[in-house]
Amino acid sequence: MKFVLVFGPQAVGKMTVGHELEKITDLKLFHNHMTIDLVSKFFDYGTKEGRRLVNLFRNEIFEEVSKSNLYGIIFTYVWAFDLKSDWDYVEKVCTLFELIYG
Repeated sequence: MKFVLVFGPQAVGKMTVGHELEKITDLKLFHNHMTIDLVSKFFDYGTKEGRRLVNLFRNEIFEEVSKSNLYGIIFTYVWAFDLKSDWDYVEKVCTLFELIYG
């Protein structure tokens, strides 16, 4: 199982890179706005409810993909290097894929 993390600041082309990787690999693209756009119809992403739902959907998708027969997944993420919570989140997601198939 492959897990590719494409990260960077907002609006630098992470999704474009992800689409190109998807074209040349058997990986599926899961870009960060897929969950943000879904949740923002109900709750702003900046709210406690919005962040909780985005994280819930992402975690459920990651868990299911990590257990599936899919070749892998590409995930785009705006990683705030100065926030320990972002470092912890990235480690948690990477570990999920390593533990199951590492």
